[in-house]
Amino acid sequence: MAAGPTTAEKSGTRKSKGPSERKSGAGNRNRRFRLPAPRVLLVVLALVAVVVGGVWALYGSTWFRVERVKTSGTGVLTPAEVEAVAAVPMGAPLVTVDTDAIEARLRQRLPRIESIDVVRSWPHGIGLKVTERQPVLLVEKGGKFTEVDSTGMRFATVDTAPRGVPRLVLDSASSPSLRRFGADRLLQEAVRVRGELPAEIARDTRVVRITSYDSVTLELTRGRTVFWGSGEHGPVKARVLTALMKATPKAGHFDVSAPTAPASS
Repeated sequence: MAAGPTTAEKSGTRKSKGPSERKSGAGNRNRRFRLPAPRVLLVVLALVAVVVGGVWALYGSTWFRVERVKTSGTGVLTPAEVEAVAAVPMGAPLVTVDTDAIEARLRQRLPRIESIDVVRSWPHGIGLKVTERQPVLLVEKGGKFTEVDSTGMRFATVDTAPRGVPRLVLDSASSPSLRRFGADRLLQEAVRVRGELPAEIARDTRVVRITSYDSVTLELTRGRTVFWGSGEHGPVKARVLTALMKATPKAGHFDVSAPTAPASS
């Protein structure tokens, strides 16, 4: 009888590798754990040296340290005032200067500053680029003047009124609007009207008088007055007032509270 398949054949046991196969496997392992070539090692060492040198230059050397502060954009404020509040750490590594903290200090302690840009000026400087708030109205009290900007913020009190800025007069003590809207809301309304005046008329405006929410009057040079009414339809009223003044240049009073039916006298 013919002999049947062996136990190894039945179970599918793999045959042992021959000499050539064993050599091939050993070669693959040798290639896998081969040490990097000298050239690659030199490149890695060079990169490490560059990184370490850069960190030392920025933090440990005297090459990039704060030696000067330059302030620009000031008008009423002086560079010395700004720099004193900024308190830039002189001699510190430039990269470690906390520009956000400097900006926060300036905004908090100098409300006249509308925006401030603190920049590193390599290799040795810090730049402070200031934008100051501009007053659009003045609130007079006790012989002093509080400046109000285009957002309605009261940001500074001065002894002398800035030239060309109209005074705001709130004649609303007995007005229902004061109880309904409050003084701050009426102030915002006055600022809104002031911002919508044509440039030529704004230059001639000396007083913005607000009696109620819908009763704003402008007092101009040469004794002229303008009854503006409420702050609604401001751009339309501005165009109508410009045309009305050109049509009746000798008039002393102008009414644009109803811009579809303006009047002058």
